[in-house]
Parts: sequence; structure tokens; C-alpha cells
Amino acid sequence: MHRYLRGVADVSIVAFAIGALLFAARATAVAQQPPLQAADLILTNGRIVTVEDGAPDAQAIAVRGDRIIAIGSSPDMQKHRGATTQVIDLQGQLVIPGFTESHGHFTGIGQAELNLKLMPTKTWDEIVAMVAEAAKSAKPGQWIYGRGWHQEKWDAKPKENVEGFPLHKSLDVVSPNNPVLLTHASGHASFANAKAMELSNITRRTEQPLGGEILKDASGDPTGLLRETASGLIKRGAGEPKPTIQDLVARERKILELADKEVLSKGITSFHDAGSTFATVDLMKKMIDEGKLGVRLWVMLRDANERLAPGLAKYRTIDYGQGHLTVRAIKRSIDGALGPRGAWLLAPYADKADSTGLNTSTVASIKETARLAILHGYQLAVHAIGDKANRETLDIFEAAFKAHPSKKDLRWRVEHAQHINTADIPRFGKLGVVASMQGVHCTSDAPYVLARLGEKRAEEGAYVWQKLMKAGALVNNGTDAPVEDVDPIVSYHATVSRKLKDGSVFFPAQRMSRMEALKSYTINGAKSAFEEQTRGSLKVGKYADLVVLSKDILTIPEDQIPSAQVMYTIVGGKVRYRR
Repeated sequence: MHRYLRGVADVSIVAFAIGALLFAARATAVAQQPPLQAADLILTNGRIVTVEDGAPDAQAIAVRGDRIIAIGSSPDMQKHRGATTQVIDLQGQLVIPGFTESHGHFTGIGQAELNLKLMPTKTWDEIVAMVAEAAKSAKPGQWIYGRGWHQEKWDAKPKENVEGFPLHKSLDVVSPNNPVLLTHASGHASFANAKAMELSNITRRTEQPLGGEILKDASGDPTGLLRETASGLIKRGAGEPKPTIQDLVARERKILELADKEVLSKGITSFHDAGSTFATVDLMKKMIDEGKLGVRLWVMLRDANERLAPGLAKYRTIDYGQGHLTVRAIKRSIDGALGPRGAWLLAPYADKADSTGLNTSTVASIKETARLAILHGYQLAVHAIGDKANRETLDIFEAAFKAHPSKKDLRWRVEHAQHINTADIPRFGKLGVVASMQGVHCTSDAPYVLARLGEKRAEEGAYVWQKLMKAGALVNNGTDAPVEDVDPIVSYHATVSRKLKDGSVFFPAQRMSRMEALKSYTINGAKSAFEEQTRGSLKVGKYADLVVLSKDILTIPEDQIPSAQVMYTIVGGKVRYRR
């Protein structure tokens, strides 16, 4: 019996010794692990939607530096909390990846803040009144600029008009001594008064420019409406004192600052700028170095081939300034816009049988741009709205790809892709071409799309998001600001509803689901820019680019989506906007 108890004691002693050794080993291992670094920022008690396939929703997210370090439950994030950690209690609000504006005009947004804002106007008389008011405070000879008018969105046509466009004499009465230039909402037409045309030497004898049109009345006199490239005939600033280089740079800085402030307030963390010059890129880079720009910019260069070619190698830039500047695309336009009947169509307009629109840049010149793009490792992004424009663009892309079979996954882009012939829809997926589209254009343009194209063509090829996605194409989203307001929530709502102001729905079969639409505004935008490894979704290791919304746009009733507000915009872990 004593021998038995002694044996039990021996076993216990051995077991205790082993346990002590294991405890010591575990303690040593823990001691050797680096201490858990505290987060700089924690967002907790919300709904975190990552848009990562297969990843569950979470309640909280932790950020250190400019990267995400943890995603999980609210209790999980407590271990990342330190003495200096900033904590935001979301109180149930929605967190999603920061919106990517996949096609906008950054400087255009800033410029719009400095000029007459014509987008809300409902009549031509209202615009004339705005010009009259501006002329009262303008110096003699000072130019008056505005943007945003759209003749198809007025309550009524002007009393005197040609094709629904007004005559310049109504502006001449209120602004006889000040040149006036009012840019169409699309950016593809302008309206000038007599003084502006006089200073620009535009008369009844002026020849029509290639890719543009000076609209004339029955007697052959210019009405003031300038389509597409004809807008370039206007000599902006003519008669005014010539600004100094310092004046121009100061104005450009102001424009960029205004644009940055506007897009951040709308929850945009990445912005695809659809066309800037080398000089603008230089200024963007300088302002990023100074910490003056908070949004991430992905820039398409835009200039004539002969001016682009010498600088392409030098200016190609990836993730400069901790991911705040990338320059790796070239922008061209092959046609105009549907509103002013400048989109290039395969068949005549339903409401203008003598026109198929305008080819604004020659096919040969865009083929040369394609050669330069492949040579220097750039994506090519071509503005194409009409079905003829889309077909010609796809032909250019396909020829370039076949000529360089070793080049794979180029992700060249068709900007807008608004109206596509049924035969060309599958080519997007087959060629790996991105359809860079704008949801809000669908509902904004729909009232006159049927007039321009007719019911059959509109149903077959206008804003066919589902057809493109089912054919394997990547579809991203945006607003084309300042053509439309840069607000992603408005465009998101248009994408999931396709609902018009009168309550009708424009070909509902092409609507995106709410998650499809969210991906079009986040990860798809990142993919279309080769940036999906660092942004576009919420994942440990990616940039901490996210937006907090007051309402859950994935679950609230559809008609409530436009009422959701941006509460926080966070770029690289820094709160850049707070409501």
C-alpha cells in the first residue's frame, strides 16, 4: 500500500514538473513575441462591409499609420486600443470602402466653384437673369463664365430657338460689353454671346471646324451654340489683361484645393481624373508634397500626341506620395455627347435624320495614341458614347492587342460606353476592356435618350450594365463631374433604381443589385486602375481608405438612399472630412 502511494506521489511530482516546464516555455514564448502595437484609430459599434468576397460583415476596424491592421467584433478591437488611440463610436452606422470616382474632371470641379453654376436652372430666362446679375459687378471687357445648362432639362424651350437652343441676342441685351461663355453640362457644347464671338472672330463666314459645328439660324448667322470642337474657336480671356505666370499658378492651386475639398466631402477617397496636362500633374505632385491634397489621384494624361510623346516615359508614376498620385493612362475622345447630338452613331438620330453625330478625333490619331500607350506602359482610355464610337474604339484596341500578343491584362478603358450595338457588347469581356460608366448619366439622360435613339436602340444598347457584366466585362462607376454632381450616393441610387423623376424606371432589367453597385464604386474602380492590391476593399494590409454613412444604403428602402449622408471620409487613416 505504501509502495502504491509512493508511486502515485512520484507520478504527481513528474506531472507537476512537466506542467511547470510547459508553463515556463509558454511564458518565454509570449515574452519573445513583439508587444501588440496600439492602433492610431479604431472605429467601433458599427456595420463594416468590406466588399471582400466571402468575408463576413464586422463591427469594428483598427488602423495604424495608413493601413488597416484588424477587422472584427467590437470586443476584438479592445486589444488594439492604446493610450493615444482615437476611437470613433459609430453608433450602428455603416462603414464601407471609400468611394472611387472612376471618371471625373478634377480641375473642372474646382473651376465650377468659381463660375456661374447653371446646373439647377430650369429655363433659359433664368440663365439670362444670372448673366445680367454677373454683368452688373463685372468690369467692362471682363469675361463671364458658367457651366451646367442643359436644354433638354429646361421646363420649356426658349421662345426663339434653333433645335431647342436659344439665340445669343438674349444674352447681348443684358451683357453687351462683357463676353459670355456658358458651357453645356456635358462639356461637349458651349454658348457664346455676340461679344465673345466678336473677340474670337466667329462670323457667318467662319468655316466649320473638323469634329465640330457652329450652329446657324435660317439666315446663316451663328446662333451662339458651338458643338464639340467648335467651342475651341472661342478665345477665352481675349481683351482682358494678360495674367502673369504667378496669377495662373495661384488660380490653378485654388481650383485644385476646391476640388479636393468637394470630393472629400462626398466620401470619395480615390479619384480617376479624366484628362490633365503635364503642367497640372506637376502642380498636383507639388501640392501632395506639401500635404495640400487629401484625395488619391489617378490621372489620365490628355494632350496632342506630339506633345505627349516626349514626356510619357518621364511622367509615368505609380503610388507617389504614399499612394496619392498615379499617372498611368492617356485619355482621348472619339466622339461627343448624346445631349447636343454629338455622339457618333451607326445610324442617324431618331430626332435628326440628317445627322449621325460627330467624330471628334480621327481614328488615325487615336491609333497613334494606342501605339504610344503600349510602348510606354500606359492604359488607353477613350471617351466613346455612341455605338459607332464604341465600335471604332474596340476595333482600335483589338488591333493594338493583336499587334502586341505578349502584352496581357492591359485593362484599356472605354469611358462612358453609353450606347453599344448588340454585336459589340460581348467584345468588352472578350478583349478585357473596362466599361467605365456613370450610373447617374442613365437617369439624367433617359428623358431624351428615347428621342435621340428610339425605343429599340435604347433598349438594346443604352446603359446596359447587366449585359456587359454577364459578358465578362468589368464595369466601374462615377459621375463625370462637373457634368453631374460628384455625389456617389446619387449615382449609386441611380444604378440600383434607374428611376426617373416621373417615377418610371428606365429598362429595369439592367439595374445592378445593391452589392453590385457598391462594388462598381469601390473594388471595380480599383481594379480598373490596377490598384486592387492596396485599396477598393477593407482588408488587413490595405490602405485605410473608408467612408462612414449615416444610413445603411444596402438595406434601407430604395427611395431613402439619396438621404444617406457622409459622416466621415478617412484616407490613409486620417480623417479628411467630418460632418
